[in-house]
Amino acid sequence: MNTSDLFDLPDPDDPAGRPARLAVGVVGTGRVGTALGAALQLAGHQVVAASGVSALSRRRAEALLPGVRLVTPPQVLAAADLVLLTVPDDALADLVAGLATTGAIRPGQLLVHASGAHGVGILTLATRAGALPLALHPAMTFTGTSVDVARLAGCPFGVTAPEELRPVAEALVVEMGGEPEWVPEQVRALYHTALAHGANHLVTLVAQAIELLRVAGVAEPGRLLAPLLGAALDNSLRAGDAALTGPVARGDAGTVRRHLAQLTTVSPDIPAAYRAMAKATAQRALAHGTLTDEAAASLLDVLNEEK
Repeated sequence: MNTSDLFDLPDPDDPAGRPARLAVGVVGTGRVGTALGAALQLAGHQVVAASGVSALSRRRAEALLPGVRLVTPPQVLAAADLVLLTVPDDALADLVAGLATTGAIRPGQLLVHASGAHGVGILTLATRAGALPLALHPAMTFTGTSVDVARLAGCPFGVTAPEELRPVAEALVVEMGGEPEWVPEQVRALYHTALAHGANHLVTLVAQAIELLRVAGVAEPGRLLAPLLGAALDNSLRAGDAALTGPVARGDAGTVRRHLAQLTTVSPDIPAAYRAMAKATAQRALAHGTLTDEAAASLLDVLNEEK
């Protein structure tokens, strides 16, 4: 396969002056689909059709992809050379099966999904119909507004594709302003698990801290937390387990007991999260050598006490 025939590699010196090279379609005008479509359009491609089910997704398409006609998924595929399949993870397999069964897929058509949980295996039925499968997952959270396109600048993308399509996949990511990170098919689920565990649970953790500070009478919890959490995140990314601080890492079992006593008076669910994270922290601190065996045993006694 001569991938260079699909499109020319981007010219970073003149992104606005390039002619539109691919007709792009978007199936699923959610937060990710509209952002990626808008980014491809800025790179010189042309979004020619899109489909969205909910009123919100249709309004989002009108805002980020103005003038693009909204049609059915088969009509999107009929109009486009490159199709973004940006639907929820659990809906992707059924969408691909339906498009393949109805003959909507054309040989040589680029089908790109942005699901972090899947590689290109989920596009097998489309591949059998002649499609060129790519999995391009932006490791970023999206708001559904124009700020998302700017956030793609320098954003890592988890890229999975057949080896012969790797140059195409990487070039598309670069055109959208991102940085490709190759993820083998067999570890795609693990890759996504790591991102979800880090990002999604971080949001829960921060929301719980904000809730506790409000109960404690802090008027602006976010202002108080921002420098502390920013430093903790930066330190952990730089130093890993060496960045562990606080009562668990120090082995202060009495402080941890007092924390748990406070938590049980203000929240029905946060104590369980605190116990789980404190146990994990103690185990990592012990393995890193920050915590002694004796101190870890005392902490775990406290954390395992009857609730």
